[in-house]
Amino acid sequence: MSDKDSQPLSGKDLARKPRGFPDKREGLIHAQAELVGKVTAIYRQWGFEALDTGAFEYADALGKFLPDDDRPNAGVFSLQDDDEQWISLRYDLTAPLARFVAEAGQSLGKPFRRYAAGPVWRNEKPGPGRFREFWQCDADSVGAPGFHADAEMIAMGAEALRAVGMETGEFVIRVNTRRLLNGVLDGVGATSAETRLAILRALDKLDRLGSSGVADLLGKGRMDESGDFTKGAGLDADKVKTVLAFAEAGAETRAETLANLSKATGGTEEGKAGLAELEAIALALDALGAPEGDVVIDPSVVRGLEYYTGPVYEAELLREVTGEDGKTYRIGSIGGGGRYDDLVARFTGETVPATGFSIGISRLASALQIMGETGKLDGPVVVLNLDKENPSTALSIATDLRRAGIRAEAYMGGSGMRPQMKYADRRNAPAVVIVGEDEMAKGTVTIKDLEMGALKAKAIKSNEEYREARPGQIEVPRAEMVEAIRRIVEAQA
Repeated sequence: MSDKDSQPLSGKDLARKPRGFPDKREGLIHAQAELVGKVTAIYRQWGFEALDTGAFEYADALGKFLPDDDRPNAGVFSLQDDDEQWISLRYDLTAPLARFVAEAGQSLGKPFRRYAAGPVWRNEKPGPGRFREFWQCDADSVGAPGFHADAEMIAMGAEALRAVGMETGEFVIRVNTRRLLNGVLDGVGATSAETRLAILRALDKLDRLGSSGVADLLGKGRMDESGDFTKGAGLDADKVKTVLAFAEAGAETRAETLANLSKATGGTEEGKAGLAELEAIALALDALGAPEGDVVIDPSVVRGLEYYTGPVYEAELLREVTGEDGKTYRIGSIGGGGRYDDLVARFTGETVPATGFSIGISRLASALQIMGETGKLDGPVVVLNLDKENPSTALSIATDLRRAGIRAEAYMGGSGMRPQMKYADRRNAPAVVIVGEDEMAKGTVTIKDLEMGALKAKAIKSNEEYREARPGQIEVPRAEMVEAIRRIVEAQA
């Protein structure tokens, strides 16, 4: 460590925040809250009830969520409580649910259908759209056997994404099952854990590397553009074709995909069982009215298989997001879930069937922010304060507006009229209220519609004409102020 590094920080150097913990202003906060409200409204409509667990859990209760049991701070944020037990900020919303269900025991009726929304924390390397603190919105059904329960989660997740504004073709939920993948792995003779993992990792790169790149990773290996070599799974050419045929069996409809998969699973018992799972889910999806474009069966989905025990599903944002900087971004995964029948068992020793779906609220909000759709909220109506010695009139007018349900504030600075108007612009105010000596004498107020004024001002060529026209500006009796402001606010909305 250099002498410079050992010096205490001071002044502006102190004003810094840890990486991966974003500051959020009103536009993003409002967008996030709106997303949570719309998603949880769908969950409640489908009969799920709210549950809120604390931010901290005992580190040993997180179990398999910890990357390294011997280092409680690896992967999660942990500290020792006053009784010297390690407690950790929750890694997701599912581990606390498993603990809650196990703790409640027989007193909790099953299936227990709950939803939850809140922040979670992961001690991982942050990146674009990837944070160490982020919001999730989950729904889970504990004690629900049968693949119709998985289909319900998938269909409800699609409906929730439509509720937040996703249109046909802008998102997709991809469905697969662990057993189907196991059947293919068995069929190509992949018996060792190392080989099976190498095959799964190769399949996970199909959308990025394409068939030829994945074929290399399934075979001897692949060298990337930088010259780095990744060792392959070691399959021969025929087995590589078998695995690729399975991964690329997806078709336009769920029925066509299932037909393709029946030929590509190798005929193993595990593969047949997995195919039966997907057929049952597809049948239930049809009954639930899930559109073909919203939910597809995709055998290349392999993520989360160390955790899930059966069907898995991943929600992806297909729409390319163009930011205000003109650059195009791809957000990718915005949620997912699956069946996890073993999670509660680590507490009770008994297998409890469970399935769930999670939407990444922070990732969705990030997409909106990139598109510039989170900073367009109307600010408050600003009442200018033209009497610095006695601001009572401005304070009284702002109070009247708030009592009428209109967001409003009286200007609190000591500046003149021009800086106050600039302040209202920065606040994105829909209107300002002006009460000078003339208005006081007449019992009126002057209201300036800032949006209408800006539109009309574009057609005015001279300062003289602008002062004469006073675009967007009206004078009304004080008693009519509230309704005049309300009309302006509603018209802008």
